[in-house]
Amino acid sequence: MVFSSQIFLFFFLPVVLGMYALLGIKPALRNLWLLTASLIFYTWGGGEFVLVLLVSIVGNWLLGLLADQARATGGSIVRNSSITLSVILNIGILAWFKYANFFVDQINDVGVGMGMGEIGWTDIVLPIGISFFTFQATSYVIDVARGQARVMYNPIDFALYVSLFPQLIAGPIVRYHEISTQLISRSFDWDHVSSGMLRFSHGLVKKVVIADSIGIIADAAFAPGANLSAGDAWIGLLAYTLQIYFDFSGYSDMAIGMGRMFGFKLPENFKRPYSAICMTDFWRRWHVTLSNWFRDYVYIPLGGSRCAKPRIYFNLIVVFLLTGFWHGANWTFIAWGVYNGFWLICDRLTGQTRPELLGMIPLRRLATFLIVMLGWVVFRAVDITHAGEYYATLFDFPLTATSGSLDSVLTTQSVFFLIIGSGIALLPGRISTGRWLDESDHRSALVFRIALSCLLFPLALLIVIGGTFSPFLYFQF
Repeated sequence: MVFSSQIFLFFFLPVVLGMYALLGIKPALRNLWLLTASLIFYTWGGGEFVLVLLVSIVGNWLLGLLADQARATGGSIVRNSSITLSVILNIGILAWFKYANFFVDQINDVGVGMGMGEIGWTDIVLPIGISFFTFQATSYVIDVARGQARVMYNPIDFALYVSLFPQLIAGPIVRYHEISTQLISRSFDWDHVSSGMLRFSHGLVKKVVIADSIGIIADAAFAPGANLSAGDAWIGLLAYTLQIYFDFSGYSDMAIGMGRMFGFKLPENFKRPYSAICMTDFWRRWHVTLSNWFRDYVYIPLGGSRCAKPRIYFNLIVVFLLTGFWHGANWTFIAWGVYNGFWLICDRLTGQTRPELLGMIPLRRLATFLIVMLGWVVFRAVDITHAGEYYATLFDFPLTATSGSLDSVLTTQSVFFLIIGSGIALLPGRISTGRWLDESDHRSALVFRIALSCLLFPLALLIVIGGTFSPFLYFQF
């Protein structure tokens, strides 16, 4: 069930919110109702894979109890064992469903090359949201074992933490300590509902009006076998760079807005990433909750930044290798992760991470944006060969203008929103419309967002009713 679908907008969300409001001030009943709605939501799109979600919930709830008891009694062996078992459970589930096909394909490729034949194999279907809910559940057990979070004894409340439908499929990845008190006690008022609806409408507009309008250009440009000029390739790459931002940040806005309607304050996931002045800065702004997860559960345990420089560089490569692999079982994602890790190492080698280096900000911002853009090529490509061909087209000197191969998708609407999207995502500081869209502590910004929502939200609904929306890009991860 997609947030931008008719069944969700006109039936599921109003019914769930209306019943939630009728339950009054009884948090136990509200949580039970939200859990029921969340499981229905997941089953609608995931079918029998809801059993995988339930196994993760039950297993991690029990491991959390074990970790808490061991921590209270000083049993370090049992406490560490609970962490190990949680990692085995969650990463094992993730590895089986997400990576088994990939590894079998690699073995078969080697086997065929050596004349040994192939392994008989039926492809495993990937459950939706598995990369997100397994990471949330793992962080819970680790935080409880470390004493950084209180254990949740109530299985209903814990199940709701893992499966809360606004952020279940594509984040934000919510750490347990960020939401634990809200699970037990939170207020419901119409101010929260109205502010949540405004944030939700903002995200819906980002998705169905901007991202989907631009996406047709990116899809045409990255279609295998597309006959592109260098100009076409750069236009297609810009389109995808903007599409993935508006699509994913739009989903995050919708998730945060819905959470607000139900009294939850979910963490922010995007902080105007395309205004970053170096790649380290970019990763503080892009998919923030995933970056924080890898920082706290991989980078710091490996030694973080408090070790010799070669070890720091090794830690960065490991983290971004895993970050790339988290996105998908394909060499393209692995290459994208290593690419980003390489540029973060370059930041450290050149001192770009130091806050006192404030000179030439416009140039640094442009350079960072180009680095990010070029990274999206291998992220979007079908395979490494396709990525190489696209890179070759980008730098096919002398650079030529459009060849006409994108004329059918360079419509007035798509070009208009390509320009508008560029302004929202790229313009810096106080002159950026992104500031007016994302900040909430200025009265003028609030008025601007309300006016913009009133203008574009009806257009978004018309697109939804017309059935021309597309699934969110991050659903595939």
